[in-house]
Amino acid sequence: MTERDDLTRQLTALMLRAAPAMVVALQGEGGLSLNAPFANPLHPKQPLWFGGVRPGKAYVSYHLMPVYSHPALLEGISPALRRRMQGKSCFNFKKPDPDLMAELEALTAAAAELYARPFTIERIDGQSVATPAPSGPADN
Repeated sequence: MTERDDLTRQLTALMLRAAPAMVVALQGEGGLSLNAPFANPLHPKQPLWFGGVRPGKAYVSYHLMPVYSHPALLEGISPALRRRMQGKSCFNFKKPDPDLMAELEALTAAAAELYARPFTIERIDGQSVATPAPSGPADN
């Protein structure tokens, strides 16, 4: 087992532990893919991708889509974790770092709370903004 394989296993376990309400779409040698437990608000016939872990040649990628749809999740993350970001929702790791893993687990748990309930996505001033989905009829 290589260090990259070990890191892939650690990040997979972290995501599964931090996001227990998400639905496993793929798990195996190719990594992990999780979906939200409800349909994509923009494409109701498709699942909403929560995130995943993908081993690459040089690093292991940890994708966390809620940081894209709910950018407030990134407020307050450490500069060290922010340096691991590539793009808007991907964190790349070459080796395990216990402090960053703990912070990433907390971020993933907060993200999973947001993706545990349906929401809508609206375009406001050219930005996609997630808001809670309207609830059913009020109970009287």
